[in-house]
Parts: sequence; structure tokens; C-alpha cells
Amino acid sequence: MNNLDYGIIGNCRSAALVSKEGSIDWCCLPEFDSSSLFAKLLDENIGGSFEVLVDDSYTIEQRYKKHTAVLITKFSSGDDVFEIRDFMPRYRKAGGGYNSPPELIRYFKLLSGKPKFKVKYDPRLEYAHGETKTYVKKNFIVSLTHGEKFDTCFLYTSFNKNAVVEGREIEIKDDGFFLLGYNEKLFHPTVRKMYTELERTKVYWLNWSSKTPNYKKYNTEISRSAITLKLLTYDKSGAVLAAATTSLPETIGEVRNWDYRFCWIRDASMAIKVIGELGHRNVAKRYLQFIVDLIPDKDEKLQIMYGINKEKKLTERTLDHLSGYKDSKPVRIGNAAYKQRQNDIYGILMDVIYEQLSKYSNDTENGEDLWGITKGIVWIVSHHWKEADKGIWEFRTEDRHFTFSKVLCWVAIDRAIKVARLFRKTHKLEKWTKLEQEIKNDIHANAWNPDVNAFTQSYGSPDMDASVLLMESYGFIHAKDPKFVSTVHAIERELSNDGLLYRYKNEDDFGLPSSSFTICTFWFINSLFKIGEQEKAMKHFDKLLSYSNHLGLFSEDVDFKTKRLLGNFPQAYSHLALIECAINFSRQESEEQVLASISKL
Repeated sequence: MNNLDYGIIGNCRSAALVSKEGSIDWCCLPEFDSSSLFAKLLDENIGGSFEVLVDDSYTIEQRYKKHTAVLITKFSSGDDVFEIRDFMPRYRKAGGGYNSPPELIRYFKLLSGKPKFKVKYDPRLEYAHGETKTYVKKNFIVSLTHGEKFDTCFLYTSFNKNAVVEGREIEIKDDGFFLLGYNEKLFHPTVRKMYTELERTKVYWLNWSSKTPNYKKYNTEISRSAITLKLLTYDKSGAVLAAATTSLPETIGEVRNWDYRFCWIRDASMAIKVIGELGHRNVAKRYLQFIVDLIPDKDEKLQIMYGINKEKKLTERTLDHLSGYKDSKPVRIGNAAYKQRQNDIYGILMDVIYEQLSKYSNDTENGEDLWGITKGIVWIVSHHWKEADKGIWEFRTEDRHFTFSKVLCWVAIDRAIKVARLFRKTHKLEKWTKLEQEIKNDIHANAWNPDVNAFTQSYGSPDMDASVLLMESYGFIHAKDPKFVSTVHAIERELSNDGLLYRYKNEDDFGLPSSSFTICTFWFINSLFKIGEQEKAMKHFDKLLSYSNHLGLFSEDVDFKTKRLLGNFPQAYSHLALIECAINFSRQESEEQVLASISKL
């Protein structure tokens, strides 16, 4: 497989990746950041997988059930046709809350004929450390390991258990199922019960998706991206993951491989802003509570990232026994970036706090907490905005005065002023307004480079950086300001490669990047749209959408030459930016239709 041709299934507790041939190649249970049961994605030989094998006469198609996270893989050979509906159960319980057990279900639907298949069931527990042994018991198949840790998983099925384990051919005579669970079941699963789980889960997703507005353009892409963002939320704490995987490389054979199964304040806040705009208020409320729970003493700085259960220490280590995706070592778990200082996170967090308060100011359970957080953020920014940091791209060596970080410090104070007005706390306004203006003047004086006629990556630098494009989105500068228009064109000249953008081209800790960071291309498209080059922007947008996988999903990066997807998958960053662009194009069409109607009057 030369692309990330996977679908994601999940239940806001964990997730799994299913290949377009129906193989589960990545799954961690009981939670997103648990050790893997299947990690063929990171080592084709020893990683482990759950494969459904058919002979060469079969054609295989894959799609999602519309407006759901139920993945359907169809196998056809003449009259012999069956489908697998893969999903992780999630639905509302009668007494409130949601049922989201640590398990996945593969429901086999017989459509016609007498199709046959084999199973390669090969779990490798604990990231394939040590040996996993599998035994057929009376009611289930159990796999266990006594390696670094003791761990087990349980497989229930309506098919012959010995045939499953031995990889013998199985004929489908009626609907059937596999249920893979982290825990032993108290009640024996049946086909009927599994069908009920499927229908309940389908209804949950249809209800959730019905809250997403319909858009005139790109509605399918917006809906799928919204569901993908929802799948990356962790219901228990309100955290939002950057991606569902670890160590998928930015470039094949290189070492930019990171664990993304954590909650970055920046990524999560950006995602929540978009999800909130789509009307999914509960997701936003849970995330804000996650933030409230995290905030320690009023003068203590936020970390840039946390574990999904609010862990602060995310020790990074390598799994040297795994060969890596396409032999791209190392495989990492944990992430040392949690120690970094990135001053932009305060502005991004304040932006999402203000957005939610302005929308729901009359119904805010934690308003006093959020006002306390707002004052704390202003105190931190006022004392530290002049300091250098690692920046949005997490340079692991020198600190610099990054333009994006400075702009987001300005955003922090700007949104704090707006929050103060919402809460009628006017005694803070004079002092905060002076600080806001001081930061803004500093950026215009030091980030603007007249030699290149653009705002650059950092103070005194000649280098372009795609993150600077966000200064307009956050309200620092107007889209039609000549300085911003000139910056967009300079970034296009320096960073665009056949319509795909580099984050930056100056060498970082690992040399010159050789793949495009997908969110940067979306930012560029959005900027073209804002400065009035809508037709050009839409052409770039349609071209970028064509690089998604067969299900409309994006990872972190796109290879400049081959256009294959690279980096962790699916990526929250990419999908939130897709939604922002698509909404802008859709709104433009609506406005043009209104104007056309008025002109006919």
C-alpha cells in the first residue's frame, strides 16, 4: 500500500484504522493512547493485524455510511457478495451518558450468493513487545502476552472459532460478526445483539451529524471532516487529539516521526473553534471544562500539550524493535515537546474562550472560572510576550522571536479585552488596551521586512513562514491591507510548490523539509480568497481535495512529487482547515446568489 488508504472508526474513547482491503492495521485499546493490539502500520512483519482475505476474483470497494462513522467494505465476485460494517459502538444510554466500550465490531452482511473468506487474526499486544499467544476457548478466542506487561484481548464470533484462528476458508451462509474487546463480556454476544449495536451506533452518528448545517458547496467534505474531528475527541476528559496515530513520518525514510495521540492546546483549540461554529456546542463545552480542570495556580504557565487524561509528563521513548512505517525509524511513544515554551497557545486559547462566551454568554456554567483564566493569561502574556520561544513548528534547538507567537500574544490581549466587556469588567480595559497596542506596534516595527516586502518568520529574518498567513484570520490585519496582500504573494513565491506549501524553507533541526504541510496549503487558499483572488483559491482548493484518500481523509503532509499522504493520520489540523476553507467558498456562493436575486428585483 503506497498511500494512507485507511478509514478511521472510533467511539470517542479509542480508534482503529481499516485498510481499503478490510485489514485492521492499527488499533489501541482500551483508549487512544494505550499500547497497540494491531500495529502492522508500523511494522509489516511483527506489528499484528486483523485481515479478511478473499481470492483474486473479488473486487473490493469501501465507503462510509453517509453521515456516520460506520465504515462499509464491499467484497464482490459475480453473485457472491458480502459487506463488512466496521464500527466502534457509541450511543446514548437510557440513564444518560454514552455507551462507548473499548471494543470494535465487524458485522458481516450477506448480500447474495455463497461468498468465502479467510481470516488472518494476528494480535500483537503491547506494541508487539514479546510473544502474544492465542487460545480458542468455549465462548471466545483469547490472546495474551507476558512480555513487558501482562495484557489480554478477547475475540467473539458467530463463525467457527478454530477456522478463524487456523486461517481456514469460511463460507458465509448468513449474517455474522466479530467482536474484539479489551474486556471479557459478561453476556454472550449474538448476531442479533451485534445488529442492534450497529443500528444504535448508526443512529447516534446520524443524530450528531444532523446538527451540522448544510452548505451549498462542499457539503460532503465538510460533513466527513466534522465527523473525523469528532472521532478525535476523547469523551472522558474533553481532550482533542492531534491525530489517531504515532510515528507516521513526514517523509519516508527520515526521522521526523512523532506521537500525536495527545492534546495540543493549539491544535485542539483551533479544532474546537471550528466544531463550535458548526453548532456542536457540547464538544466545545467539554473542551473548555478540560482547560478549566488543567489550569493550575493562576500564575503557572500552561504546557503546550497534555495527555488525554490530563497527564503533564509525556516522556518520549523509542520502540526500537519496530521497523517503522515503510522502514522509517524511529517509532516513538510519548512526546518530548511537552517541555517546550510556545507563547502562541495563550492567544489561541483566548480566541476559543471568547468565541464560546460570545455565543453562549447567557448559559455559561464555568463563567467565573473562565474569567479567572482570562486574567491569568493576561498576566502571563504581559510578563513573557517579549521573550523568545520555540514557535508553532516546535523547533527543538534555538528560541526565536517568531512572528506568529507575537501575533498570538496580541490576540490573547485583544480577546481578553472582549471578554472583559462581555462580563462588564471595565476596570481592566485601560491597562489591557495599552498592552495590546504595545504588542501590535512591536510586531509592525520588527516583523515587517522591507527588503522582502513581507512579514517574515521571525524578527529580523528574511525567511517566509506560512503561519504568518493567520495574522488576518485572527484579526491582526485587514485582508486588503497592502502589507498583508504583499505577504501572501511573497509566501506564494517562496513557499508554494505546484500549489502545495512548505511550512518554511529555511533548514530546521532536521534539514530542509521535503513534504508539504497540508494545513499550510489550506491557510494559503484561505488567504488568496480573502485578498480577492477567489477563482484562483477555488482551483487550488479543488486540486488539494483531489489528494485526499479514497474516503476524503487527510494526514498531516502531502509529498510534493508523488502526492501521497504522509504524517500522522487522520490529522485534526488538516480537517479543521478544510472546513474553514469550504465554509468560506460556500458562503461566497450564497452571497452571490442573494445579490443576483436582488439585482433582478
